[in-house]
Amino acid sequence: MQRYRVTLIPGDGIGPEVTEAARRIVDASGVPIEWEVCEAGANVFRKGIESGVPLETIESIQRTRLVLKGPLETPVGYGEKSANVTLRKLFETYANIRPVREYPNVTTPYSGRGVDLVVVRENVEDLYAGIEYMQTPGVAQALKLISRKGCEKVVRLAFELARAEGRRSVHCATKANILKLTEGMMKRVFEEVAQDYPDIEAYHIIVDNCAHQLVKRPEQFEVIVTTNMNGDILSDLTSALIGGLGFAPSANIGSEAAIFEAVHGSAPKYAGKNVANPTAVLGSAIMMLRYLGEFEAAELIENALLVTLEEGRVLTGDVVGYDRGASTTAYTEAIIANLGRRPQTVGVRRYNPLRIPRLSRELTWVRPGSRRVVGVDIFVETEQLPEELGPVLEHLAEGTPFRLKMLSNRGTKVYPPTGAMPDYVDHYRCRFLLRHDNGEAGDPDIIELLRRIGAHYRWVHVEKLPEIDGGMGFTKAQGED
Repeated sequence: MQRYRVTLIPGDGIGPEVTEAARRIVDASGVPIEWEVCEAGANVFRKGIESGVPLETIESIQRTRLVLKGPLETPVGYGEKSANVTLRKLFETYANIRPVREYPNVTTPYSGRGVDLVVVRENVEDLYAGIEYMQTPGVAQALKLISRKGCEKVVRLAFELARAEGRRSVHCATKANILKLTEGMMKRVFEEVAQDYPDIEAYHIIVDNCAHQLVKRPEQFEVIVTTNMNGDILSDLTSALIGGLGFAPSANIGSEAAIFEAVHGSAPKYAGKNVANPTAVLGSAIMMLRYLGEFEAAELIENALLVTLEEGRVLTGDVVGYDRGASTTAYTEAIIANLGRRPQTVGVRRYNPLRIPRLSRELTWVRPGSRRVVGVDIFVETEQLPEELGPVLEHLAEGTPFRLKMLSNRGTKVYPPTGAMPDYVDHYRCRFLLRHDNGEAGDPDIIELLRRIGAHYRWVHVEKLPEIDGGMGFTKAQGED
């Protein structure tokens, strides 16, 4: 029998208790696993390691290529990066798979509706690239990075997942109606890739409507693929449909490694009290076994879990109340005792091996047919009002290839005047376009314009305005013609 090596990260708060429960149950199933126990998270931060992930843990994952982990604490609004995000990005686990299904005796407003869906979330790009700047002391900026390659990998995985699980449809949820270049890229790639999967129905849905429909009629969805932040929010919503985060497993899948973890946090309030629900981490371990091809063991454990919930004699406090709920260890022992039994009222979905898309790891260079720079956006910090700033910039641009097209403040055009009545901040986007439509803005010209503006104002950011294959590679401000 093949032996597997798995990096086990117990995590913070309730993490050690729930991961130990999952490990006991997996061991009881008979799958031979050699666990390499490693650290990450709060204790590592306290040792002064700013990533929250020590070298020994990274080396273990490089050996095993497989991780089962508990929740890790993340500082909120200050300090270090999330250790969770660091692990996902270090090993390019580009897809986060979060299934939810209705469980017996876990009563919710949706009980009996047959909720059974999967959110597939892009996992390393978007705003979670974590690239932020203070543009001025009162204006912060985050870069939302979406690549064609990143979209293609996660979209293909979503369709492959649908095939592996016998599902019939995939929805792509984006905000492409507003963010036409970034979220729009996900939509466009989805529509291209869908043509390779004619056996799967493909639908695009605006993400806010998706959230609305998930609350209204969640049973219409089977697989939802989406960008990183959208997926983070939607997947937490879907877990609430079936009983909460205590029942929400997840898998972070990459071409070289996979990390399996519960969706929930470290819940320090319940740490050490032996009351935490380990179902989410156990569900993650079941997903890990299927990833390894151990389908019989995965089904054995899932059936035992369903029997335990179906009989309802041993349920944790988040289901029946902490004053009468079973302990973590009692719940774990009940599942182990039920190994080999099958539930009467529910069943386990039949799974086939998941084919992981294999895109080239080489640097991806999208080569357009034509490209030129037609202008530049220069962001400046000033306390001037637009009617003061605009004429000065027009004067400074005289004698250069550029003309001032407009000023915007927080995305709204404010000069030339439009009749809008915005609330101004000290951060303006100053859009300069070439005076002649058939030219191209060169770096020396842009540098000269920056030099002139910099002699009068603090400029904080510059963006070239590209025209790619005859189309604008930038968006207009609200109110810009």
